[in-house]
Amino acid sequence: MSKTIRIGTRDSQLALWQAKTVQTQLENLGYQTELVPVKSTGDLVLDQPLYELGITGIFTKTLDVAMLNGTVDIAVHSMKDVPTLLPKGIIQTAVLERANVRDILVTKGVFNGEASCTIATGSLRRKAQWLSRYPQHEVVGLRGNVNTRLQKLEDSDWQGAIFAKAGLERIDVLPENHLDLDWMIPAPSQGAMVIVALENDPFCKEATSKLNHPESDICTHIEREFLRVLEGGCTAPIGALATIKGEQIHFKGCLLSLDGRQKLELNKTISKSRYKGFGKACAQEILNDGGAALMAQIKSETQNTKG
Repeated sequence: MSKTIRIGTRDSQLALWQAKTVQTQLENLGYQTELVPVKSTGDLVLDQPLYELGITGIFTKTLDVAMLNGTVDIAVHSMKDVPTLLPKGIIQTAVLERANVRDILVTKGVFNGEASCTIATGSLRRKAQWLSRYPQHEVVGLRGNVNTRLQKLEDSDWQGAIFAKAGLERIDVLPENHLDLDWMIPAPSQGAMVIVALENDPFCKEATSKLNHPESDICTHIEREFLRVLEGGCTAPIGALATIKGEQIHFKGCLLSLDGRQKLELNKTISKSRYKGFGKACAQEILNDGGAALMAQIKSETQNTKG
């Protein structure tokens, strides 16, 4: 049996780049494909921070619906945008080899961390980690696709804005004036691309599973499990990074208060053969170490902001 695999994607430049990467890899394996771009709510509503919209998976929901109603067969996402619980009937079939995981600060000239300045980001995690390190700075919201955000920085009086390095590298718009934030723990599964398909579609499941990169799959599994157990349905400043060296997995995770003043962090190493349940155990350790109270505080503050 052969069919044309319809690949659903957001229509931003980065999302299209990701979908075309999957398209090329599938076609190199002999499959026929077609790109089907759609607009997501996350791309259309740009005047509110993501966490205030109160929707998990705001960038993936439109594609979930398109898959479930038969408009597309598979979808390609930046994995960090995907909720840890997928809709019923949709499953993860492949994680592509991970790109750069780092956050960067794109600057306007020389950056002096000691001086008071304004930094832009739309991410709770980046904001909290930045304020934890630079409490004297002001952090303002920034939304839109990569190109829009770069332009907003250019047009503003901000001193810098925080981006995922992988996104800028992928579409070749990485400015020379940037700093690698090697101290900032990235979002769970940052730099990874994921393919999802319908659970009852054996053809697409088999085709896309051939693109899975086992090490990236394991690391993102741990990070997303850590996120899922910590979050409990509430958006919070959470960072997680798992890396594999030889037969060892090293994991770094953090949970911060919204203002960055409280920070819970852990570093753990485990044998690669024992990765299942590792993310959950790390999250449990954070929760037992004051994380449960901190999550309750974040939930309360977030609800007050919405109210």
